[in-house]
Formats: sequence, structure tokens, C-alpha cells
Amino acid sequence: MGSERAVAVFGAYGHTGRFVVAELRARGFRPVLVGRDPDKLKALAYGTEAHGTGVSGAHGVEDRAAGAYGTAPDIRTASADDPASVDRALTGAAAVINCAGPFATTAAPVIEAALRAGIPYLDVAAEIEANLDTFAHYAERAREAQALIVPAMAFFGGFGDLLATAAMGDWATADEVHIAYGLSSWHPTAGTRTAGAVSRERRGAGRRIRYTAGRLEHRDDAPPTLEWPFPEPLGPRTVIGEFTMADVVTVPSHLAVPEVRTYMTAEAARDLSSPDTPAPAAVDERGRSDQTFLVDVVVRSGGAERRAVARGQDIYAVTAPLVVEAAERVLTGRTRAVGVASAGRMFDAPDFLRALSPHIGVELFT
Repeated sequence: MGSERAVAVFGAYGHTGRFVVAELRARGFRPVLVGRDPDKLKALAYGTEAHGTGVSGAHGVEDRAAGAYGTAPDIRTASADDPASVDRALTGAAAVINCAGPFATTAAPVIEAALRAGIPYLDVAAEIEANLDTFAHYAERAREAQALIVPAMAFFGGFGDLLATAAMGDWATADEVHIAYGLSSWHPTAGTRTAGAVSRERRGAGRRIRYTAGRLEHRDDAPPTLEWPFPEPLGPRTVIGEFTMADVVTVPSHLAVPEVRTYMTAEAARDLSSPDTPAPAAVDERGRSDQTFLVDVVVRSGGAERRAVARGQDIYAVTAPLVVEAAERVLTGRTRAVGVASAGRMFDAPDFLRALSPHIGVELFT
């Protein structure tokens, strides 16, 4: 298998990283397993570590993901604070997918290494501040180098951007984009909790962010609680309004929309905020949890409204087909931009969403 199918996964043994490794293998890529801990890399590579409670041995996602490479697994130890180790880890890779949070710490070092190696960079960052940093610090350099950098290529940030872009269709501008997340529950990973803590520290305790009047605004008040009319079978649900996610970075990075609002079902928001909520537990042989989601995207312009609705299972698991589909398109030249670009700008959004049909059901009402 040639180097053009070798994709480095930085943070390969993390919760999302393991799903990404499995998806890469399923699509014929050769994952290059990269991380700080050599023992965890070996456990992942040889299928000796289970992916979540209740899944082990031959039924675990690692066993399918890395236990039968046909050749010896490609394991490389690297740390974001050691540039030489990251350079070595990317040697011979066609692209790198960064799954190692907090991305405030890892994104810049891995992007720098990707630029030195001359390969595309993708990440699954949901951290608002880290994504802002990527656009601010690398847009000009990446454009001059004709490099491809796709941040937030995940459930939060990339997926919402694809849905909003597809729903907007041929509109050049719109007045509002609303992205409502109907999660049945939210059992956060350790990485999610750490990333959230880093973001809260950066913006100041108790402060939140919203995107309004064409700019990001920090606020000290509590977000509103309201009811969102989700499509059936979910139906109307209480949501936390202005529950701001990475979509406020990705969507306005290329769409002319002055208002971008995101919402989260109240039950899922409570799960996330509670320190007692356990990590995700696998319920099937793919390592997915029993969490389900419905994402309802509404775009408004004047008196007109367009909509996109998506349904699926496990927000961490579906990040893998999202970012691997993006990597496939980047490596086969199916892109629409150079430099730093979000999913909706980099790819043909409706076509991309159709490609996700084995994993996510999407309906467009335009």
C-alpha cells in the first residue's frame, strides 16, 4: 500500500481517535498511529484494549481497527511539545488528522509540522477559541503555501457548517442560521471535559460567547431557556439557547450571515455540566454508545426559510466518517478552496452529506 494512503492520526488512542483509525482502515487507508504513550499505541494497534465499557476482545473497535493490518502496525511516538518528534511521526504520511485535544495546545504544533511536511491537516476540534486561532494564525501562510487546513471537521463545527451551507443553497446571503442539537443524552469523554475547561479558562469564568450582528460577543449573563420545535419523532423540546458551539466560527467564516445561533436540548446540557455523568459506554460491536441525535438547521432570509435535518447515533462515532470523508476528498482533489477553510467552504456540501448516508440520515428542505 503506497504512502498516498498513509494517514497519520495524532491522538490515535483517544476515544474519537480510535473511531477514526477504524474508519480509515474500513476505507482502505493505512493509519499511522501517533501519540505520546507507546503502551497505549501498542494496545490499540494489536487489539488488546476495549473501546468503552462492555466491548472487549474480538468485538472491540480496536480489534477491527488495528489488529489485522496485514503488515506490522505503524506506531510512532510523538508529543506536541517536541516538534522533532511530530516531524518524524508525519514522515511518509499523505495527510494528518489531529484527534488530540485540547486543541489549544496541539493544533498549532501539528499544523506547523504539516506545513513543514507539505501535507494537508485536518482536525476534530470543537473548541471555539482553538478554531479561531487556526483561522487567525494560519489563513495567510496556508494560502501562500497552497496548503489545505480543515479545522473543526467534526460533529460540532464541520457538520453544522455542511448542513447550513447545503440548506442555504443558492442564496448569496441570509439573515439567520439556527442550529438546534437534539441529543438524547451527552456522556462526555475526558477529552471533552478537558477541552471545555481550557475554553472556559481562556474566555474567563462564567463568560459565554454568541455570534450576533456579524461578530462574536462575550456575555456574562445566563443563556436563555426556550422551546425548539424539533421534527418528529423528537418533537418540541426545552433547549438552552445560545449554547454556543464551534459552528459560530465555521459558518460565518464563509457564509454571509450576521446571526448564527446554536441550541442544545436541556437534558444533554445538564449531562455535560454534571461532574457525575460517566463517560460514553459502548453498546454495539462498533463501539458506539446508545446516544442518538437529531440536528435541525434553519436558515432564514427575509420571509423565506430553508431547512436541513440530520439523524444518527453517537456524536463521537460519527465524527470518524465526517473527517475521513474529508481526508478522502482532500487527497483526491475534490476541494473548492486552499488555505484554511471550514467544511462548507472546502467541499461540495450537498454531495458530501449524501456520501454520509450509511452513517447519518439527512433531509434537505430548500
